[in-house]
Amino acid sequence: MTEDKEKIKACINKVRAIADTMYVLGGKWKMHILVALYFGSKRYSDLLEVVEGISGKMLSRELKEMETNLLIKRTVLGTRPVSVRYELTEYCENLVPVISSLADWGFAHRKEIRKNAGA
Repeated sequence: MTEDKEKIKACINKVRAIADTMYVLGGKWKMHILVALYFGSKRYSDLLEVVEGISGKMLSRELKEMETNLLIKRTVLGTRPVSVRYELTEYCENLVPVISSLADWGFAHRKEIRKNAGA
């Protein structure tokens, strides 16, 4: 019986950890923004161009949340007009293997769906 309780406790802890992760990374746009920044730092206008379909208001909101959660770094450049650059933080670099795994799964899933659609 103790083993069952340990499994239940481990399950609960894992579910909580996933819930925390999804809280930070959840939503329609955060992963898109992270992937865009994975390929290098970008200005706000670059992100608007790369993350197709996101509004300026939503991008601003998502960037603020991601900065609060230590995923991105915001740097104000000393240019006229002022521009801002965003990049992944060192802390966020830990997410790169997760993002890559998600992308790999997505490629494989799309291939599988297409294969089965033709069957």
